[in-house]
Amino acid sequence: MPLATAIRANELKVKTAIINAGLPLGGTCVNVGCLPSKILLHAGEVLHMAKNHNIGGIEIEVKKFDFNKVVKDEMAMVKMSRNDKYEKVLANLEYVTLIEGYAKFTGEKEVEVSSPASAKDSEGKEKLSAEKFVIATGSKANVPPIENIKEVGFVTHIEALQLEEQPKELVIIGAGPVGLEFSQMYSRFGTKVTILQRDKNIFGNGEPELIARLAEILKKEGIVIKTNVDIKSVKKEKGKKIVVFEIDGKQEEVSADEILLAAGKTPNTKKLGLENVGVETNDGHAIAVNKFFQTNKSHIFAIGDVSNAPLRLETTAGHEGTLVAENAVSGAKNSIDYDTVPYTIFTDPQFASVGWTEERQVKEMGTCACRTVPFTIIPKAQIIRRTEGLIKMVIDPKTKQILGVHILAPNAGDLIAQAFVLIKNKNTIDDVLSSMPVFPTLSESFKYAALAFTKDLSKLSCCI
Repeated sequence: MPLATAIRANELKVKTAIINAGLPLGGTCVNVGCLPSKILLHAGEVLHMAKNHNIGGIEIEVKKFDFNKVVKDEMAMVKMSRNDKYEKVLANLEYVTLIEGYAKFTGEKEVEVSSPASAKDSEGKEKLSAEKFVIATGSKANVPPIENIKEVGFVTHIEALQLEEQPKELVIIGAGPVGLEFSQMYSRFGTKVTILQRDKNIFGNGEPELIARLAEILKKEGIVIKTNVDIKSVKKEKGKKIVVFEIDGKQEEVSADEILLAAGKTPNTKKLGLENVGVETNDGHAIAVNKFFQTNKSHIFAIGDVSNAPLRLETTAGHEGTLVAENAVSGAKNSIDYDTVPYTIFTDPQFASVGWTEERQVKEMGTCACRTVPFTIIPKAQIIRRTEGLIKMVIDPKTKQILGVHILAPNAGDLIAQAFVLIKNKNTIDDVLSSMPVFPTLSESFKYAALAFTKDLSKLSCCI
């Protein structure tokens, strides 16, 4: 994300400094986020499909699974990607300088940079001044106020991607994208996984019927999911970590070798010295920005997890990085229509979504023009024996314009790109009905969803 800003600033021939510490160059995504987690998720999917392909006449034996070697392979791929996509790219940016250290505002147009080794003393510090600043410090895993949690110990997604020894039992506190992805990843590796979720759903922002189906699938794979949980404390007994919690007033306990916290994130704003320049933050410590990524101080901008932007995704953060450079340097008014930005939870099947939900339509229009189609009727899904999925489409009842699409299916993250284009271009279901998707593909599901508004799908042949 900062590199995206630096690349565009370099193209505009603006002298730029990247101040970075904590994680290596590339930040969360390449080092401890998107890339390494998807590598491990793919490894788990390979293991699972070897045993659960459902094709008659084929029997596959997994002779060996070496957790430590899989993790080392993941870390090697991360190192290669960081070198190829970040370090080599940065070396070719003529106007950009990388400074290792932590930055703190000391004046309206000045920051003090402390080297990582001397961040706590007065030595090794230097002052930098600039006309414009972009804050892209990201976020860190939230540590909920659970009794004894720090004394007993826990891991976040960062450590969970680099464990040398596979836990036999894992308790995940919190669901959402991180909790769900890591639960399935470790479960498929052979770890007994329990999810403890405070809310009634495992992902409150998703379409209820699709998320309920995903929960069923995860439970069928052996993952224990407990919702409406009130966690009271943790303790350690006989080498095990015990989580004490209540459901409907009844106390329960679950033991594990390790506890993974997946209870949200906190923006990294605490040590930036924002109070020295009067940059405003909200109650969640995120920097308040307008639609042009600008703080209440016109020369200071913020992007990604550290800001209060509607979506906190690598998808948006990278693009925000490019746009903010133009806004800061040339006074452009670039912004993002977050209603058209898709997101994906990379479980298997994946859950992907873009645009309006049923709940939003009912709230804003007082009605629901929605259709949900099961993948049992999609020919390609039948061919690959993956009929557990669903696709839901939300349209404007008057204009037939597509407002939202939500998919639970293999490769839903790839499929949702089609929905992004339909929504961004304000296409209607008539545009989809006149389209000719390749047969047989999962992308035909869009046409089936559009047809569901006008026809009885049970009476149609596969030649739609």
